This record gives sequence, structure tokens and C-alpha cells, in this order.
Amino acid sequence: MRELVKKFLVTTGGILGTLLIGVVAFTNFSPQLGGTPTRLEKQAFAKSGHYDEKKGEFVNLIPTREMTGGSMPSVLWKFLFHKSPQAAPPGPLPMRPLDSLAIVRKTPDVVRITWFGHSASLLEIAGQNILLDPMLSVEMGPVSWATPNRYNRELVITPEKLPYIAAVLISHDHYDHLDFRTIEKIKDKVGQFYVPLGIGAHLRAWGVPRERITEMNWGDQATLPGLLLHCTPSRHFSGRGLTNRNSTMWCSWVVQAPTKRVFYTGDGGYGPHFAAIGQQYGPFDLAVVECGQYNESWADIHMKPEQSVQAARDVRAAVMLPVHWGAFTESLHAWNEPVTRATAEAARLGQVITTPHLGEPVTLGAALPQQRWWEK
Repeated sequence: MRELVKKFLVTTGGILGTLLIGVVAFTNFSPQLGGTPTRLEKQAFAKSGHYDEKKGEFVNLIPTREMTGGSMPSVLWKFLFHKSPQAAPPGPLPMRPLDSLAIVRKTPDVVRITWFGHSASLLEIAGQNILLDPMLSVEMGPVSWATPNRYNRELVITPEKLPYIAAVLISHDHYDHLDFRTIEKIKDKVGQFYVPLGIGAHLRAWGVPRERITEMNWGDQATLPGLLLHCTPSRHFSGRGLTNRNSTMWCSWVVQAPTKRVFYTGDGGYGPHFAAIGQQYGPFDLAVVECGQYNESWADIHMKPEQSVQAARDVRAAVMLPVHWGAFTESLHAWNEPVTRATAEAARLGQVITTPHLGEPVTLGAALPQQRWWEK
């Protein structure tokens, strides 16, 4: 009997080991992995003030743990066997397909944002089209069977139907924010990609010309006609493979027009950087705030909904748009818990919040979408 158990364990271990080797080999050779910063680029990163040259990693402004409770195996066990029964919606979410002609027809004074699900959004400001973290694919990452399924198999708009995009802003290089397939489809109709330090290597590997990539450090500023873009801190981490953890920077973004200001948090935990951004660049007419995929085990790198509302308050936002939900299940909570908790906290604190359907435009200065559609 002991010999049979031993053979079973050896065989099982061999199968798992082979699978692991296969996955590692596939992901390492997949174009999805992106590129690697050069030695000279890494030397330049050391001058950013936010890079540990010995470890070869970017660091946060304050001490930040990727895991704040439990071990990785225990978290994986919970994901497999202890997810909320409502971790995903019972069917596709209601959405408003986006008319690409409506994007083209606008005046410079219109400030409008359309949320596509998760964090992907189109910001129209100063007559320009600005794409935020455009994850516009149904499948995620190099191994789709191992990553979350998108709730809606059809999208608000496909990348091919998007008009000319003046700028794409990327907050960090995780697969749910920087999508290889989307970049391939839109790269020829984007004026400029603005990304935190290191992410240029990914874009170059995917065929984006070097001259159309602007890499930025926290505190850097770039100019577009009628707009200023500020790369600002967030509290997160990065990496697309098993060996490149924190090899690229992560950030939030300030988009500043002469009369309107918009803030996008990117991903990240709560911290004093929000109040600092609010003090330096605020007040904001709109804050697009991460609100979803949180867990006690990564409390430093993702915000709970109540913290998301407080972040909007800290940056002095007139209106908060909660994102990072409504597309994928990446944590244990119910799919609609983030927006339920956020709207309750916003009401308690007197923070104006807008909750559009997928694809429903939000125009500043007009009536804000506030229907509680996720309850139906």
C-alpha cells in the first residue's frame, strides 16, 4: 500500500511539474509577456528616486506589502473553494453600445467619459480622445483558461471601431490594464502612448514606434493641445511574468484642461498620496477611482470601497466614478459588492457619485447617471 501511495505521489508530482514547466515555457515565449527594459534604461531608473538598483525593482512611497494576511497557497485555496456564490453575475450585464460617430462629433468644451467595464474608459476633453487602461479584449493574458472570464462576451465597442485616439494613458503593466491584443489593434490610430517608466519596453516589443512612446516618472508633465498630463504616484506593484516583478513603474494620472481637471487613480492601496495630489493638482471635476477586486490579503495594494470614496474626498473630487469592477472576477467578494458599498459610503459622506451602465456616457455639467442598475 505504501508503495502504491508513493507511486501515486511521484506520478502526480511529475504531471504537475510538467504542466508547470509547460505554462512557464509558454508564457515566457508568448508575445503577451512584452519586453524587458535595457541595461541603460535600468541605470536611468535608478535616477528616478523610486527604484531600488540592488533589487532591480521600483518601490512605493511608503512601506507596502503585496500580501497582508495568509499565504499564497491559502489565498488560492479560498479562490478555488470559498468564493462568494455571487462572485459573477448570473448573466451578461446591461450595456449601451457606443456609437463611434458620437465620439467624433463633439465640441472642445465637452468633457465626457465612457466606462467600458473594469478600468477601461474613454475620456473626451479639450476636443481630444484619451483612452485610460484600454483592456478591450474578452480573454485576458497569455493563458486564457487560467484567467478570469469577462462577464460580457460582447464589448461596448471593439478596438477596431474606435476613432483616432490622441493619447493612451497606462497606469501599470498588469494584464487587466495593459492588454496586448488591444494595443495591437489600436496602435496605428494612437497619437502618443504615455506610460510609467519601463512600460515602453512592452510597447516596443508589440510594434509601437519608440517616438510615439513617452515614459514618465512620478511628477513628470507632458503637453497635448489644450491639455497637461501629470504622472502621479499610486501604491501598487507590477509584473507580467514570474521573473519581472516590479520591473516597471505604476502610477495615477492627472488630466488638466484650462477649465476642467480629471484624476484617474490607476490601481493601488489607500495612502497619503491622494491628499498630496489633491493639494497640488486639485480640486477635480471628476475622479475615476479604483473600486473592486479587494481582499484582506492585499489590503496595501487595493482599496476597499470605503477607502475608494475617501480617496475621492482626499483629491477633492466633485464627482466620483467607481471603476475596476463590472468585467472580471479577480477576488472573493460578490461582483456588485464594490458599487453597493461605495454608493452607501458616498451617501454617508456626501460625496457625489455616478454609476453609469457599461457604455453610458457621463457628461460633466449634465445630469449624472445614478441608476442602481446592478441591483436588478
